[in-house]
Amino acid sequence: MTVSDNDSQGSSAAPALPALAFYGKMLTFSRLQFSTDDLSAIDAQLAATLSNKSSNIPILIDSEVEQDLSALVELLWSWGLQPIGVVTGTLDAQAREQRLAIFPADGKRIERILPSKKAAAQVSKAPDDKHTESASINSTSNNSDSTNDTAAISESNTETTIATTTAETLVSAEHITSLIYDQMLRSGQSLNHVGGDLILTNSVNSGAEAITDNSLHVYGRAQGRLVAGATGDKDARIFCQVFNPSLVSVAGTYCLRDNLPEHVIDKSVQVRFVEGEGLVFTVMDDA
Repeated sequence: MTVSDNDSQGSSAAPALPALAFYGKMLTFSRLQFSTDDLSAIDAQLAATLSNKSSNIPILIDSEVEQDLSALVELLWSWGLQPIGVVTGTLDAQAREQRLAIFPADGKRIERILPSKKAAAQVSKAPDDKHTESASINSTSNNSDSTNDTAAISESNTETTIATTTAETLVSAEHITSLIYDQMLRSGQSLNHVGGDLILTNSVNSGAEAITDNSLHVYGRAQGRLVAGATGDKDARIFCQVFNPSLVSVAGTYCLRDNLPEHVIDKSVQVRFVEGEGLVFTVMDDA
């Protein structure tokens, strides 16, 4: 914002924007597991699996056998797939040489980037972006529209973000704790808490999302997108009083509304991840 001075011919310059800002976003991409380094066999499998070469699907390479990573990446691109990184293991060195991301193995947490100064969670409006799913934006301390929401969802020692648009800012603090949120999470809002359980005493409306790296508790009606263990914690769980989400995810394994077991809809439900089984849904009234 530029501040004008009517008594002078000049105007003060706008405050300099930071050179960069860290943002978070929920993304869905495919993970390709390779059991061979035979590129011909891989090419044949892709030909039998894919119907075209223009899917532009971002994928993660997961291989327990040594690969010629450069040749594999070229092959995948030729089929319209977009490798963004590898699961840590035998391909780490080659991935670094090619500047590909290295993702943690199953059950491992992604390390957070912590700023040197403590920052409290804040609420404000962010630029509209129809292609993103979750977000938060920092607000100025004199933004009256965000003051009430900020007081309700945040303490200075909690890493939490909420927004009514679709971009999510990384917020961090020295001390991290679980968060109790008493307001209804409305359509278009995203509540992201890192470092402890996220406990919602009200409802999550359709079109909203609640995300935490630990366990998620919803004591109202749970619609929208529910994400627990967002950084890979397979011990995380989701507990809902009235379960009817559009998406549910634990430790990166997700299930859409159409694939949910019918007997758990609108029931009191626990969701957990079990190795070899995926997501397990338990009606707590029957437990």
